[in-house]
Amino acid sequence: MATVEYTPAEMLVVAGSRILEDNKMVFVGTGLPMVAGLLAKQTHAPGLMPVFEAGAMGPPLTVGLPVSVGDSKTITGASYVKGLNAAFEMTQRGFCDFGFIGGAEVDPYGNLNSTMMGDFANAYQKPKVRLPGSGGASDMAASCERTILIVPHQKRKFNEKLDYVTSPGHIDGSPGAREKYGLYGKGPYRIITTKAIMDFKGENNRMRLIHTFPGETPESVQAETGFELAMAPDITEFAPPTAEEIHLIRDVIDPNQAFVKR
Repeated sequence: MATVEYTPAEMLVVAGSRILEDNKMVFVGTGLPMVAGLLAKQTHAPGLMPVFEAGAMGPPLTVGLPVSVGDSKTITGASYVKGLNAAFEMTQRGFCDFGFIGGAEVDPYGNLNSTMMGDFANAYQKPKVRLPGSGGASDMAASCERTILIVPHQKRKFNEKLDYVTSPGHIDGSPGAREKYGLYGKGPYRIITTKAIMDFKGENNRMRLIHTFPGETPESVQAETGFELAMAPDITEFAPPTAEEIHLIRDVIDPNQAFVKR
C-alpha cells in the first residue's frame, strides 16, 4: 500500500473527525474543529449535526467551508437559526454531545488556560502575556456532554498547575468535583495533540496516554509533557490518514487552505 503523505494539521483534523459519532450534535468553532466536523459528515457520520456559536444548527455545509461562526454558509439549509444566546441555552440544557475547545496551556485534569500567563493574584491587570480569552470555550467546557481538547504538544503547554483556569475540565480530579461547581457536562473526553491522543481515565480523572501518532513513542510523548502522564495498559499507534481522508480535506473541504495549511 502506498504511503500517504500528510501534515501535522491534517493528522489533527483526521483524529478529531474519527472521534465524532454519527447522529450526535457537536459545537464547533472555526479552524481545525470545523474541518474535522465536515470530514466526519463526509465519511462515517453523515448524521452529525454541527452547532455554531452565532446560532445556526444543523446546516448541511454543502455550499463551502465557513470562514467564521457567523458566516452565511452556516445558515444556508440549517435546521434552526436563532442567535448566540439560543446556541448556548441549548448547550446548557444538555443537547450538545461534543464540543471542541483549545487553550494556551492544559493541566493533568483537562483544565485549560486561554486568558493570561503570570501570577493571577498580583499581575492580572498587567500579566506577562495577555491571551485571547474564553470566547465560548468556558460555556462549552461547562455544559457540553463531552469535550475534545486540541493543544499543540509542547512541554511548556502541559503544566501541573495553570496560571489561570479559563475552561474547566475535571477540576482537581476528585469525585463529584464538576457537580460541586455546577458543571453538568461530563468534561474532557479526549485531548488531541500533535503527538498523541489521551483520555482522562487515569486515577482521579488524570490525563492518560492511549494512542501515539506515527513516529512517536510513549517515551517521546512523555518527554514533551510537563507532568507525569498515566499510561493505558494497551497504548496503540493511531492509524494515519487514509488517501480518501486527505483527498476530502485538500480537494473538497478546504481546497484554499483557509485553515489546514500544507
